Amino acid sequence: MQTGFGPFIAVYLTTEKWTQVDIGLVLSVAGLVSLIGQMPGGALVDWARAERFVAGIAVTMIGLSALAYATWPILPVVFSAATLHAVASCVLGPAIAAISLGLVGHAAIGERFGRNARFASIGTGLSAAVMGACGYFFSAQAVFFVTAALVVPTLLALRMIASAEIDAERAHGNMPQRQRNKAPVDLRSLLRKRSLLIFGGCILLFHLANASMLPLMGSVLTTRLSEWATVLIAACIVGPQLVVAAFSPWVGRQAQRWGRRPLLLVGFAALPIRGLLFATVSDPYLLVVVQLLDGVTAAVFSVLVPLTVADLTRGTGRFNLTQGFVGTMMGVGASLSPTLGGYVSDAFGSGVAFMSLAAIAALGLTVVWTLMPETRPRAD
Repeated sequence: MQTGFGPFIAVYLTTEKWTQVDIGLVLSVAGLVSLIGQMPGGALVDWARAERFVAGIAVTMIGLSALAYATWPILPVVFSAATLHAVASCVLGPAIAAISLGLVGHAAIGERFGRNARFASIGTGLSAAVMGACGYFFSAQAVFFVTAALVVPTLLALRMIASAEIDAERAHGNMPQRQRNKAPVDLRSLLRKRSLLIFGGCILLFHLANASMLPLMGSVLTTRLSEWATVLIAACIVGPQLVVAAFSPWVGRQAQRWGRRPLLLVGFAALPIRGLLFATVSDPYLLVVVQLLDGVTAAVFSVLVPLTVADLTRGTGRFNLTQGFVGTMMGVGASLSPTLGGYVSDAFGSGVAFMSLAAIAALGLTVVWTLMPETRPRAD
């Protein structure tokens, strides 16, 4: 369902004769709401104690948002739809993670997050293909009808999860119901945890370096090989998704065996290497190969971010709220990155921009190496 938004919105609104300024404003509003809503969304999931119900409401809201785009593409409706989608997404991600943790517990959650990432990657690839075909053979509007139609199988899949198998306390970072003996930790105490603040800072640095790399590389490809740029950019998107689908479950298993820190270091190390190669490699086809390193980092982060949050919040009852905090750090870094990368590229050239982003990524790697502790509990 989520694949139907993002680039497809820009294409659809362009066919509806919207200006690029208005399209950019809609996307900016959605991004701002998503950034502000991360922590409230996680807190709502923690408060509700009804993960499947909350996820079902969020899925329905996303479907309604897609229908609003498709049936009435005027400014007030589209703004409302973008806001509704952003709010629902802030809730849906934590709800899915909470269901996963409630089903399998901390000891098996690494591999479960790996499987989640694999299915998410496959779903993204298949949905993009189906929606792209619908947009090509029918209209850009058809993409949003397909997105809305996906509400039905999504809700059916959600209904097939037995609610009795979800431990309501474990899903929120507490010990299982039979072991619970204390109230959830308050927000102030949680945000004083040194390891959580370090992890959040590392995530911010990572996304500050990462978010603008592919757009900058897309500009480079367009300049050097304009007739093949679209195809190469598509390959840059699909290639890393294949890597994620192939390796995410393995990352989850190894995180349980080796610990979190070694894999976090691999994920952080791949980013400065990628930035340095983007700055020095001139062959457009080799740049596509270099972009596969993004699949390495995505495979690691799709598993290790929620897994580390689960470690840091074990016994607190604030798993989803803390996911929102880390998501906010992601959003801040990702929001600032395009502006920073674009400014440096315009002022000093793309090579210097890639080197600057690589330096930021190297700083994040250094912080992980020197300050981030191992978070895997000894009992695991």
